[in-house]
Amino acid sequence: MDLLDFEQTELYFDEPLSAEVAQLLQEAANSYGSEEAESKLLLANFMAPRQLTVLVALYRYYYYQHRLEDALLVAECTLAVAGRRLEFPYNWMHLRIANVSSGVMQSMGLVRFYLMVLKAAGYVNLRLGNYAEGQAMLEKLVELDSHDRIGGKALLELIRTELAASYESLERSA
Repeated sequence: MDLLDFEQTELYFDEPLSAEVAQLLQEAANSYGSEEAESKLLLANFMAPRQLTVLVALYRYYYYQHRLEDALLVAECTLAVAGRRLEFPYNWMHLRIANVSSGVMQSMGLVRFYLMVLKAAGYVNLRLGNYAEGQAMLEKLVELDSHDRIGGKALLELIRTELAASYESLERSA
């Protein structure tokens, strides 16, 4: 499926935010890196737990603070929220091209977003040393994104190359 073949102006960030939540996100941005920023993001998430803009802000905060375990938890939550909206299977492992095709009829932007989050979660899993999970996520992404619009093939090839080099090194030292 070609995920760039669409004409849609509404993307996942176009959802309206309440004034209070928007203010919290702005305050978090203004105090980035402090405990106050995290508190503001968590409060925004409490007030709007299924708001994708809030989830992305929280993910980015944790990712750029190198709190990868927390970033992964937010990515998994984001997959669940976006997946529910698209009527995808609860577990990404059960996602099929038919689900993606059906999801595209609802929102191409949201499908692209879901797949970008799947890629991000795969990458974070790799960074955390969860190689099997990260590789499986990237393999699922490549399976669903036949034109590699989301860019999962390069990461998948990198992990395969790294694993092959590790096995080769182990064999030589044995």
